[in-house]
Amino acid sequence: MAEKKYSETIHKDKNYEYITVSNDENGVRIYTLKNGLKVFLAQNFDAPRIQTYIPVRTGSNNDPADNTGLAHYLEHMMFKGTSKLGTQNWEKESALLNQISDLYEEHKAEYDPEKKKVIYRKIDELSQEASRYAIANEYDKAISSLGATGTNAHTWFDETVYKNNIPNNELEKWLKIEKERFSELVLRLFHTELESVYEEFNRAQDNDSRLVQYELMDALFPNHPNGQQTTLGKAEHLKNPSMKAIHTYFDEYYVPNNYAMVMVGDLDFDETIRLIDQYFGAIPYRELPKKTPVIEQPISGIVERTVKSPTTPRVQLAWRTDSYGTREVMLADIVANILSNRGEAGLLDLNINQTQILLWAQAYSIGLKQYGYFSIVAVPKETQTLEEAKDLVLGQIELVKKGDFPDWMLTAIINDFKIQRMKALETADGLATNLYDTYIKGRTWEQELNEMDEYAKFTKEDVISFANEFFKKNYVIINKEKGINDKLIRVENPGITPVKINREAQSEFLKQILAEKTEDIQPEFIDYDKEILTDVIEGKKLSFVKNRYNDIAQVHFIFPFGSDHDRDLGTSTQILQYLGTEKFSPDDLKKEFFKIGITNDFKTTNDQLTISLNGLEENIPKGIELLQHWMKEVKPDQEIYEQFVETMLENRAAVKKDKARIMTALTNYTKLGEFSRFTDIISKEELESSNVEVFTERIKKLFHFPYQIFFYGRDVEVFKGYIGKYIETESMVIPEPKIYPEPETTGNVYFTNYDMVQMEMSRVGKGQMVDTANFGKINVFNEYFGRGLSSIVFQEIRESKSLAYSAYVSYAANSELNHPDYITTYIGTQPDKLQIAVDTMTELMAELPEVPAQFENARNAALKQIASTRITRTNIFFNTLRLKKLNIDYDFRKDIYQQIESLKCEDLKDFYNNYIKSVHFNTAIIGKKENLNREAVNKMGDFKEVSLKDIFGH
Repeated sequence: MAEKKYSETIHKDKNYEYITVSNDENGVRIYTLKNGLKVFLAQNFDAPRIQTYIPVRTGSNNDPADNTGLAHYLEHMMFKGTSKLGTQNWEKESALLNQISDLYEEHKAEYDPEKKKVIYRKIDELSQEASRYAIANEYDKAISSLGATGTNAHTWFDETVYKNNIPNNELEKWLKIEKERFSELVLRLFHTELESVYEEFNRAQDNDSRLVQYELMDALFPNHPNGQQTTLGKAEHLKNPSMKAIHTYFDEYYVPNNYAMVMVGDLDFDETIRLIDQYFGAIPYRELPKKTPVIEQPISGIVERTVKSPTTPRVQLAWRTDSYGTREVMLADIVANILSNRGEAGLLDLNINQTQILLWAQAYSIGLKQYGYFSIVAVPKETQTLEEAKDLVLGQIELVKKGDFPDWMLTAIINDFKIQRMKALETADGLATNLYDTYIKGRTWEQELNEMDEYAKFTKEDVISFANEFFKKNYVIINKEKGINDKLIRVENPGITPVKINREAQSEFLKQILAEKTEDIQPEFIDYDKEILTDVIEGKKLSFVKNRYNDIAQVHFIFPFGSDHDRDLGTSTQILQYLGTEKFSPDDLKKEFFKIGITNDFKTTNDQLTISLNGLEENIPKGIELLQHWMKEVKPDQEIYEQFVETMLENRAAVKKDKARIMTALTNYTKLGEFSRFTDIISKEELESSNVEVFTERIKKLFHFPYQIFFYGRDVEVFKGYIGKYIETESMVIPEPKIYPEPETTGNVYFTNYDMVQMEMSRVGKGQMVDTANFGKINVFNEYFGRGLSSIVFQEIRESKSLAYSAYVSYAANSELNHPDYITTYIGTQPDKLQIAVDTMTELMAELPEVPAQFENARNAALKQIASTRITRTNIFFNTLRLKKLNIDYDFRKDIYQQIESLKCEDLKDFYNNYIKSVHFNTAIIGKKENLNREAVNKMGDFKEVSLKDIFGH
């Protein structure tokens, strides 16, 4: 038996024993404290920050059967503080919380709807009283005072994961805060947060991807919690929560032997483990509840279900697999990549998507802690049935069974896996994510590192044998039809009174955190001239940034023109994807790129075209040669072009059925009017009457236009040695750009009808011309007032009044001089709450609320974030391109830092009064017309219902 490349070694260092894995370039250390707490530590010196995750090995699969959604709701409540954090008077507050808890038990046990309402009114009254002692969002205030970013959490089947990225000088304070919240659960402001969870549930009703997924999992797992307990839970359980059950769940599963500390960044191993032990080592070990595994019987036939919603029809097939890390799941993963891969060289990629037989198809595989599944999604054209789409994708699985895929494919897939892992593990977040996922799934780091070698052992014969054994008539099929969803469930607003927020209050715990001083991290501002090496090769500017991490390189050809200069440039690069040359068919080109592990990307913006290659540095020359051959020798094919047009027009129709895309189009229309870059697109008539040569000639000439080259890799001298031969004589002139209007926002209201549970509203206001002298103020304003868990808007809209799951105000500075800034507000809520939500937002924005302590917290957080952030990798170069649009040629963060350092609360108020207060807003609303309160909407401005053709331009 061959020796494994990666194997565990146990070390004893000072007071702690830890495990490392041989040949692990990441240098991960794994400790286990006496109370069972696992600690994963690794160093990454990109910035003086630490990416932290606290993964808890529990999720919706451990919800009690009569309290589904509990794990997710508990995740929300973990941000509410403890008996020390988030309270002004714990003795008085706790007595009220105990009464509220008892009332929820009465409420849950009562079946008479009227009696339930009476109990809920008592809960509401007591909650009002309890809120006098509560301090909303104090956990977030404590965390943000450290300069933390990415503060969040998520719940899934078998995991609940808490996330923060912190400056490394604030490590001990962060541990104090986290130790406090993981030691004790306090369910304060419970019924307002419950209302937010209702809103999240109702939002999910408007997300048909979720609805299809729920149906799929229910059919795949008729007994297992994977399919029987969704993360958000059942409506009936949400309406009848139990505070006692949540406390029991916390006590059972939030124990140190059931969660881990994952930390990757600029840290000292010895000091970090000492501090973790100091704060978390004393939390007692506790035996976990005994769980009886749920074993599913094999699926013996085809299980068919139907879901209806307004979006484009599609069909999804799925086969149940074994658990993550098993041979079956690894082989399923390989088959998924034989069908669909990053190189777009799989069987579905080439035989379905490339030939445009269907609108789109893709395969993927997911391994969960227990079981998993392999799935294919297919979107038929309007003239096709779901049955036809199903047969077409099943035909591709038959090809795998016959071994009708190239011999080199397996090697290319494994190489791509290795490249993706290399990319992921080079960043602190990528490595930390991999570590917490390994912990959740109960695997060792040794197993995870050896996984690539395990994949590499599989042969083509193994894959064929697996496919024939695995893919039988034992699958689930979900037909997602276009129609009215008659299964929509809306959780009704039980009617709550807004609670007191106590914005200016601070607990003793928070005061101690704020008073405790740490040595400041000094900001480091980059000298772009030193970090970017420049040269001129054959008349083209070459910029180079060294990759200090691995052997992956990138080359970018950057053209200083985009769709403003040539409206159809993006369409031309899209058409190219379906065309080949005399030497290579379209399929062969995809295969050639995938063989050498090089991906290509064409990105068109309004003022720039970027053509990029990405892969192992040694293969970049082959990639450039292949790219230029493809573009210069592209072979026009009118038949393929006509198929492309048909597909493009069908995709346009599909987009007009998607709620998120409709809201984007409506918001754009609200902001810029009927004529904008968004609506100025090539028409159906132009597409259908054009010859493909119009587009291919444009592609052939591209490298005769002006452009510059950016290379990110190890060896620029080698790159210089070969790039010159690919540079053509410059002979084309950049056309003049089209100027698009930026109209005033004058108080109009635009509405689009869509069958959905919620209403979504966005208000957009045109501000003054961008002024870089305001960037520091904008940074603090967004932190203080408009975005984030401790912002004024979040506190008032969600914490106090529970009017929306999502609400924000955002000031966006324009990225280019001589163009206006825009202020956007957003609320997603129930139709019956829209009026009060709008009134609340209007009231908040009438005068900037002044909360000095909160302002100082936002200001200091912004300073700490800048001080501990470092610009690395390709961002070094691309930042210079962004800054150039503002006529800046240095690291402008230095100016922003200085602006914020001297910023006072009255300065922010002056900024608000001068730049925001007088702005007039246009309003975009999407929702079901019958639920629209016209009287309320008419007060917002001149009302106009706009059609999909109006807002999309087609």
